[in-house]
Amino acid sequence: MQPPQPRPEDYSLKETTPRLGGFMAAGDKRTSTYDLVEQMPYLYVRAVKAKDLHAKDGTGSCDPSVEIKLGNYRCTTRQFEKNTNPEWNQVFAFPKERIQSSYIEITVKDKDDFIGRVIFDLNEVPKRVPPDSPLAPEWYRLEGRKEGRVGELMLAVWMGSQADEAFPEAWHADAASVPSDGLASIRSKVYLTPKLWYLRVNVIEAQDLVPSDKCRYPEVYVKATLGNQSLRTRISASKSVNPMWNEDLMFVAAEPFEEHLILSVEDRIAPNKDEVLGKACIPLQNVDRRPDHRPVHSRWCNLEKHVAGDGERKKKDVKFSSRIHLRISLDGGYHVLDESAHYSSDLRATEKQLWKPSIGVLELGILNAQGLLAMKTKDGHGTTDSYCVAKYGHKWVRTRTIIDSFTPKWNEQYTWDVYDPCTVITVGVFDNCHLQGEKSKGNKDSRIGKVRIRLSTLESGRVYTHSYPLIILLPTGVKKMGEVQLAVRFTCYSLVNMMQLYSQPLLPKMHYVYPLSVTQLDVLRLQATHMVSTKLSRAEPPLRKEVVEYMLDVDSHMWSMRKSKANFFRIMKVLTPLVGTAQWFDKICEWKNPLTTVLIHLLFIILVMFPELILPTVSLYLFLIGVWFYRWRPRQPPHMDTRLSHAETSNPDEFDEEFDTFPTSRAHDVVRMRYDRLRSIAGRVQTVVGDLATQGERLQSLLNWRDPRATAIFVTFCLIAAVVLYVVPFRMVVLIAGLYVLRHPRFRRHGLPSAPLNFFRRLPVKTDSLL
Repeated sequence: MQPPQPRPEDYSLKETTPRLGGFMAAGDKRTSTYDLVEQMPYLYVRAVKAKDLHAKDGTGSCDPSVEIKLGNYRCTTRQFEKNTNPEWNQVFAFPKERIQSSYIEITVKDKDDFIGRVIFDLNEVPKRVPPDSPLAPEWYRLEGRKEGRVGELMLAVWMGSQADEAFPEAWHADAASVPSDGLASIRSKVYLTPKLWYLRVNVIEAQDLVPSDKCRYPEVYVKATLGNQSLRTRISASKSVNPMWNEDLMFVAAEPFEEHLILSVEDRIAPNKDEVLGKACIPLQNVDRRPDHRPVHSRWCNLEKHVAGDGERKKKDVKFSSRIHLRISLDGGYHVLDESAHYSSDLRATEKQLWKPSIGVLELGILNAQGLLAMKTKDGHGTTDSYCVAKYGHKWVRTRTIIDSFTPKWNEQYTWDVYDPCTVITVGVFDNCHLQGEKSKGNKDSRIGKVRIRLSTLESGRVYTHSYPLIILLPTGVKKMGEVQLAVRFTCYSLVNMMQLYSQPLLPKMHYVYPLSVTQLDVLRLQATHMVSTKLSRAEPPLRKEVVEYMLDVDSHMWSMRKSKANFFRIMKVLTPLVGTAQWFDKICEWKNPLTTVLIHLLFIILVMFPELILPTVSLYLFLIGVWFYRWRPRQPPHMDTRLSHAETSNPDEFDEEFDTFPTSRAHDVVRMRYDRLRSIAGRVQTVVGDLATQGERLQSLLNWRDPRATAIFVTFCLIAAVVLYVVPFRMVVLIAGLYVLRHPRFRRHGLPSAPLNFFRRLPVKTDSLL
């Protein structure tokens, strides 16, 4: 008996039917703005302050704190020292589905000693639904163990949902095991990325440089530094004390401008020795902002000469100063790319005055996840503390962390303004590895998976509720980490305005009027990604570097055999219809189906006799194809496709190569094997490229008299063709040529190429001149 075969992973997208926008109570017709998530009832307790507290020993001082007990839950506020009128203003949230008691007990303690308590019957707790105003707290008299006044406590207790204003900052009952210094890392937050600019430094010339060696021609270049970015010009061709460059250097700068631009003019004395001839420091606050391609005014900056003395750099008093001529601008007409242009979430220019009005709004409901795998071990068992991050435009959102759950429920909703439908929203799921505060320093949050949704594939106004597979690539292969359930709705304000955008350029005007090179864009994108990750990692709670880089696909430009195969087969799939059309036409010419061939003959004769019908016929044919395929239009948004990515067919060595560091850290024999494999693939590519060059050179050989007999034949043919085409009507020429191509097989030479093809293949090429 054969063992049972393991079930293949299900990487498909599943449509779900969650109960969105649930009611707070039976018969209650009010709904909240959270209509893309399931309502999650919570019991809220706000402990505001206390007054006139009396300690157990009868003294006037105590160290008060509030303890809230609800079934098995027990939580405590912070403790004050020697204070009879403390103010806590802390909120506690308990999920209704986990409440196992009919009352809640709120106790005020002096360290571990009992002062007094207040008990609430949960059936009497009021319900609140936003946009109602917050429930006003009230004073409650504390009941002590003995008769007499022991103090009062200001409280507010109500039943609400995750739409409540107090929800993000509340202490949640499922976070009881998280220490106080780790609580900040589990709360939901909204982040805004810094405003990024392209800084263009046009280095024109320098004057009156003073090199130390007057007996040699100086080899001068300019080095510009902005933070951790450093670029340099080429060595000036005019080797003099007045060098010229007229070269552009591009940087990425982030507001607020905390770093200055440092320019250093240096002289190459020896291969590894440079002399600083002068420096200039330029604050970015003083730099002109350029919204279009019109150049800004140039400026002259004095260079400060530095000499070394007593271990420090000191300024040297001189009678005159060397100068450098610059044109510096903050180019706001560009869009600073911090993610791949293929799935960018924002295409607007940096300068706000160039923005167009929004065309709609995007709403995202992050509902829950199912079947998450254990990401770490805690107390001898696997656990996952998951949270979601969504990125669209300048706005990043982070849900709260659900502690120790493989089926977390977030039910949080967020909105974004949409300025272009041809953009992509990215949602990632991560495991929080920083719950222990300072003890977690150095840990990295683990990736669970991510989802991309292109807005242009969504119908306006429709709510898409699907369960997306969370797929991640590991050195051992592809793995499904679970599923995340999302609800997405794209609402368009004006269909006309959105349709008009499809005729507009994808990027701002400056990208086409004053384009940047591909190499520049790649370098600038890496710098922009570094700036975004640095800024977001300084927030509280931080959105860490590994999270930002995974969301922005920083390593998407690295070599991967899997991606190369995927792109190759994408090209083949695009060319498949053309190959199919050629095969169909070949069958027509071979008269495989005589009836079809006769109909094609009739259609061809009609189009030749009435050429004004060609374009209408083609347009009508395309229209009918589009209408026919409307029946099979996609009903679901696209998702991560493992087959298209060749994630299931790649071998372990290809995955290991994809996850290798740069430069490589693998053993020499492994690197040698991969290099030989790459040489083999490059050899095939080299052959294809050589074949393309061969065909091009044969075309050139028609007229360059490389083969005098072939060129003479072609030139004579062109002369005869010119006479014939002048005498014979063009329609007759096309008709005769078409009928010749569609002639019956008995008039063909079976298996032999045609005479024009034979002539073309005999033309000379330059391969015989290659070494």
